[in-house]
Amino acid sequence: MSPTTTPAARGTATSDDTDLMAETSDLRVRALDPLPAPRAMRTALPLGTQRSDLVTTSRREVRDVLVGEDDRLVVIVGPCSVHDPAAALDYARRLAPLARELSDELVVVMRVYFEKPRTTVGWKGLINDPHLDGSHDVHHGLRLAREVLLGVLDAGVPAACEFLEPTSPQYIADAVTWGAIGARNAESQVHRQLASGLSMPIGFKNATDGDVQIAVDGCITAASEHTFFGADSEGRAAAVETAGNPDCHVILRGGRGGPNYGVDDVAAALGVARTSGLGGPVEQGVIVDASHGNSGKDHVRQAEVVREIAARLADGEQGITGLMLESFLEAGAQKPGPLDSLVYGQSVTDKCMDWGTTAELLELLAGAVRSRRDS
Repeated sequence: MSPTTTPAARGTATSDDTDLMAETSDLRVRALDPLPAPRAMRTALPLGTQRSDLVTTSRREVRDVLVGEDDRLVVIVGPCSVHDPAAALDYARRLAPLARELSDELVVVMRVYFEKPRTTVGWKGLINDPHLDGSHDVHHGLRLAREVLLGVLDAGVPAACEFLEPTSPQYIADAVTWGAIGARNAESQVHRQLASGLSMPIGFKNATDGDVQIAVDGCITAASEHTFFGADSEGRAAAVETAGNPDCHVILRGGRGGPNYGVDDVAAALGVARTSGLGGPVEQGVIVDASHGNSGKDHVRQAEVVREIAARLADGEQGITGLMLESFLEAGAQKPGPLDSLVYGQSVTDKCMDWGTTAELLELLAGAVRSRRDS
């Protein structure tokens, strides 16, 4: 028998093959813990008609603002990350009546972030480590994340998430109105392909060095059709074919060189975006992230940034279709730890504005939209 017709060459594993795999495979993998199928979790925790209607309506409203068919302002507001479900739902219940009151001027979407990209290492978010103790109980984290999203929708507030893990959207994306691809991932082919198949508007942040072209390129890529490796609703490996997402847009979040929310910065970003040929949200305007590089992650400075932008909007400035605000019940931030040792309603990641400041700023932004209409 020639070497090319051995059983191993025809695809039949031999004991030698098994021994070889044992010597070369998964050498640095400690465990493989199968997760429940996404469909099983969605069945156990169904979206339901009322919540589905809220997601559908709010996605359409956000898109209408992003393409210029609605003159309101999109405001993505909420904790830097969710670490305490009770506090997150408390925040949602406070936000809901104010969002309704200001709905003629603002489309308010609550920031409900479960996955945190890290520059090096650190707490990776509620899905990855829900107990904040390094136990990485992902089974519980996934279920908890979906429960929180359903609770936020029950409060009457649409939800926004940053998508990090390429398979996690199968578990939660049906409950999400708006999504983000973060600065560290805006250049990632995996995340651009993922965005091409997501069912909601997606914002791409400029790179950590401030490069806006990377975000525009992300929008171009995500608007195209793709085929890539993924998982189906039963959790099986699958080749995913997407139609492309026409509702992607740029988020200005500042960078290592400093802020980029100024009038000239917005105009320059739109100049880059309008070379894309995409039209739609990417060329209509940008969303400004008032935190991160635009405020030096200083929650006091963040409020000042929002006030500056509100004044510009009131004077009639166009080109800003939305803002992102990091806000929680209490101001500032604390280090992650056991839940019973933490200050209730205070961030364990970036510093956030407190609820009182947030309510004041939302009122201010609504007034700015009214003034812009009259200008």
